[in-house]
Amino acid sequence: MLETLYGGIQYLLGLGPTIMLPIIIFIMGLCLGAGFNKALRSALTIGMGFIGIFLVFGLLLENLGPAAKDMVRHTGINLPVVDLGWTPLAAIAWASQVAPFVVPLTIGINVLMLTLKWTRTVNIDVWNFWHFSMVGAMVYNVTGSFMFGLLIAGVTSIITLLLADWCAPMIQKYFNLPGISLPTLSSAIFFPFGLLGNLILDKIPGINKLNADADAIQKRFGIFGEPMMLGVILGAGIGLLARYDFKGVLTLAMSLGAVMLIMPRMVKLLMEGLLPLSDAVKKFLRKKYPDRDDLYIGLDIAVAVGHPSVLSTALLLIPVGVLLAVVLPGNRLLPLGDLANIWVPISMVVLACRGNIARAFILGIPLLTVNLYVASAAAPILTSVAKSIHFPMNTDSEISSLLDGGNPFRFWMVKIFEGNLIALALIPVIFITCMLLYRMTTKQMQREELAENEQAAISK
Repeated sequence: MLETLYGGIQYLLGLGPTIMLPIIIFIMGLCLGAGFNKALRSALTIGMGFIGIFLVFGLLLENLGPAAKDMVRHTGINLPVVDLGWTPLAAIAWASQVAPFVVPLTIGINVLMLTLKWTRTVNIDVWNFWHFSMVGAMVYNVTGSFMFGLLIAGVTSIITLLLADWCAPMIQKYFNLPGISLPTLSSAIFFPFGLLGNLILDKIPGINKLNADADAIQKRFGIFGEPMMLGVILGAGIGLLARYDFKGVLTLAMSLGAVMLIMPRMVKLLMEGLLPLSDAVKKFLRKKYPDRDDLYIGLDIAVAVGHPSVLSTALLLIPVGVLLAVVLPGNRLLPLGDLANIWVPISMVVLACRGNIARAFILGIPLLTVNLYVASAAAPILTSVAKSIHFPMNTDSEISSLLDGGNPFRFWMVKIFEGNLIALALIPVIFITCMLLYRMTTKQMQREELAENEQAAISK
């Protein structure tokens, strides 16, 4: 019976987000009283919006991936740890021993926290529960305790929901995603880092005057500041660094320009599908819980990539990532699989900097440095987890990834359960820092909202 249940869960998880999410949306729509037609239309529109986003991702990775590999190859470096990218790590996490138990655990935690009013996020991004499975599998691997693995998976889901609530007001304001939060672990943990880094940059003369958000660039440079043209320029630059021929440079330039142009439109399509569900959620809550009309719908971080500042910063950091891999002493990771996915962690840094590309780029350098070192250090653990489930690695080298192998939060959790004194000492330091940043952010957003309301009243 347990094997049948395990197999059924694995089958559902194997459907992927473009199928799982519409099914969840449809069921939620019916349960919330949206009606069959609206629920079906909303579910299909959202699913197709995600397919569109992933198609554009495919275009990005298909063109940027080989260019990144060529940049690395021309450096002549030989680093032993293979960067598989996040996709194989997700497959490993879903195939791990803890995965079937993490899904109901995470859903149960979310429902409990909503009931107790400890969170405002309804996390429907079931696919990304693999992040919790991965940290659980890593802790299980190093401690041998299945219960410790489940415990840390649950704790991580709680922390992710709290982080999603924290940054949701800024996501809605600066990324123009009303009613949305982004409970994706691989990006959410970098929001406090972005806030702290932005505060430090405020104190540095000269740098604190830098303002290069997408709107400012477009106003200053005209057509050459438009997202489409930024993609073309950055694509051509990366093509030259990869030593492409004339045709290759132009192809990469056009492809990245297309990504910058099309991606926001795919996100807009996704939001169009979410509106009926969002309205149904609000009506349901007003009826059942008159005081709970403030909930967010938790989605994949992919919806944030439509912001021009996110893609622009990520493209600028790709050559920097290669350079850091070459020059950093002690780094063992060859950045390939995840080099084109730098936008995932950097998106929350861009948000913390309120779309300021210059500041986000500066903060992206220490971010990539930390990710490279963590990915190198986590490689033995990830390799051991993969071997424990007989995952076909097709390599004798250790495996990791720049994005999720280099996730500092996940590695910190593993070290805590190993009893590492530095990791344990960091618990109160990080907790106090986050509390101070949270209070600062909340007060700042309240001041901005008050100022906007006063301005609106004056305009009337």
